[in-house]
Amino acid sequence: MSSIFTKIVNGEIPCYKIYEDEKTMAFLDINPETPGHTLVIPKVEVDKIYELSDEDYTALMNTVKKLSVHMEKVLGTRTLWKVIGTDVPHAHVHLLPFDKTWHQDRHVELTEDEFKDIQKKLEIK
Repeated sequence: MSSIFTKIVNGEIPCYKIYEDEKTMAFLDINPETPGHTLVIPKVEVDKIYELSDEDYTALMNTVKKLSVHMEKVLGTRTLWKVIGTDVPHAHVHLLPFDKTWHQDRHVELTEDEFKDIQKKLEIK
């Protein structure tokens, strides 16, 4: 059975996509810890990051770096990285714009318009 992230890659489930290339995709987390909380995934469905091929791992981390630099430039704040690996059985990295009030497992409520505004700010075409 496909993971929820594979369904997003395949277009079966909508997302607030901010980046896509041949091997990776990035979209806003719908249950964000901070506004702009982004998930970066490999398109190949692999449960653990360390199970990725070297090529897919490198592609994933290159996208993480590219988006972190972009997010810092656009939002004016440092980007935190989180790799947990137990919430969805598909390798992914969380990118969180730093917020001094952030704490582990905090969640913020955003409206659809707020998600769209953040998506528009962060989108790389």
